[in-house]
Amino acid sequence: MPLTLRDALIPGWLQVTGSVRALVDKAESWCEEGGYAPSEIIGAKLAQDMLPFSYQIKSCWTHSALALESVKAGEFSPNFDDPPDTFDGLRAKLDEAKAVMEAVDADQLDAIAGNDMVFSVKDRFRLEFTVQDFLLGFSQPNFYFHATTAYDIMRMKGIAIGKIDYLGAMPVKR
Repeated sequence: MPLTLRDALIPGWLQVTGSVRALVDKAESWCEEGGYAPSEIIGAKLAQDMLPFSYQIKSCWTHSALALESVKAGEFSPNFDDPPDTFDGLRAKLDEAKAVMEAVDADQLDAIAGNDMVFSVKDRFRLEFTVQDFLLGFSQPNFYFHATTAYDIMRMKGIAIGKIDYLGAMPVKR
């Protein structure tokens, strides 16, 4: 059975988007139970020169929902809006990403897989891809990088989570 581009991307993205959403819930509980301000985790960074937890969550949306919407036009430019600064805002971004992913039609995505795709940052930077290579070789690795970084920030802060929290609801045979 041939694998569609949707099959190669969306199930894994949905799985990890669900787990990241649960991580946001755990981060909020950690703040409430420990008496921490939400900014203690929302603004947390692994290193001074890295972007905060909120950016990592927003980037899961960027490299799934925004990427999937952008391939239709053949152009992707990062969204420079500030990330949400509340737990509800972070969950809303993840819920939006889930809705976009669930709406992707496999045939329509496969039909544009070989189309030209341009990644640009204003007029300073430009990379050319095919849609398939952009999604599989750029957005997919970025999606997992940012999901993992959000997880790592939580671990660094001492939140009791483990690998199963990152993996989420795995598609096990029933």
